[in-house]
Amino acid sequence: MSSRIVIVGAGMAGLACAEVLASAGALVTLLDKGRAPGGRMSTRRVDTSIGQAAFDHGAQYFTAREDRFLNRVVNWAAEGVVTRWPEAGDHAWVARPGMSALPRHIARSHHVRQGALVRAMVRKGDGWYVRLEEETEGPFDIAVVALPAEQAAALLGMCDFTFGRVAASCKSEPCWAGMYVLPQAIDAPSVIRSRGAIGWAARNSGKPGRGGPESWIVQADTRWSTSHLEKSADEIAPLLLAEFAAAIGCEIPAPIHAAAHRWRYARSGNANKRFLWNPALALGACGDWLLGPRVENAWLSGNALGEAMLPSIHAADAEHASRASA
Repeated sequence: MSSRIVIVGAGMAGLACAEVLASAGALVTLLDKGRAPGGRMSTRRVDTSIGQAAFDHGAQYFTAREDRFLNRVVNWAAEGVVTRWPEAGDHAWVARPGMSALPRHIARSHHVRQGALVRAMVRKGDGWYVRLEEETEGPFDIAVVALPAEQAAALLGMCDFTFGRVAASCKSEPCWAGMYVLPQAIDAPSVIRSRGAIGWAARNSGKPGRGGPESWIVQADTRWSTSHLEKSADEIAPLLLAEFAAAIGCEIPAPIHAAAHRWRYARSGNANKRFLWNPALALGACGDWLLGPRVENAWLSGNALGEAMLPSIHAADAEHASRASA
């Protein structure tokens, strides 16, 4: 019997960890509270009177600098899932037709349960159990937490005080993102960085593999997002559009569609650790908050944790075999 592993969180870190473990023959279950895998690698689609618009309202692109990740990206490019985005920089890549396409592509090879909010984890004599809103799953031989630091701290603190303290000390920064469909093109660069209250803005409809009506994603900087954090999305959408117009010095026509999304944990901290792994408890954690706020770091963290877990998986497999033959 193969090892049973539960990974809480199906963002890039959790998926990267699952790839390593599944390739070693483990039975991996990913539990994710969202409607789709990918976490902040999200794409929202909206039908309007002038056509469907799409917004990469979380991660705008990713870089690939370390050889291990770059090799994986090259494979995804050969499969047609990602492509370069020169306007964002020499090392910039995007998934196509939206950023969510990449985590969906990876997740197809794994057992992912969406809408599964994990409330607690507990280790008993026969393994790990995870409590969802209306049920408990287990036992699992190994448990991995692949969530943003603030969410990871709540689960890890129940199981390993040291892990919980590391996560609790690694604070994330918020970001408000505005999504706008305009009736006509505006005279502005396709990528705008650090102007006034705007940390980033991009013509989403002009990104590789996209199309549709003139669509902009506008992300406020950390200071503005923090000072407006508890406002409603309906309040934020016009405020952020006004900040965008001021930043580019261009009159913007009334949008056909305007919406906003709050990312409370948009930009992770950096715990200066590649991953967390306690073989005695068979408990691990991975995520960009352990290395720094980049998609590449999330993947590297999950991949490295998966590699570190392999000896424990082999030991668990051997124990299962011994019990079966007894």
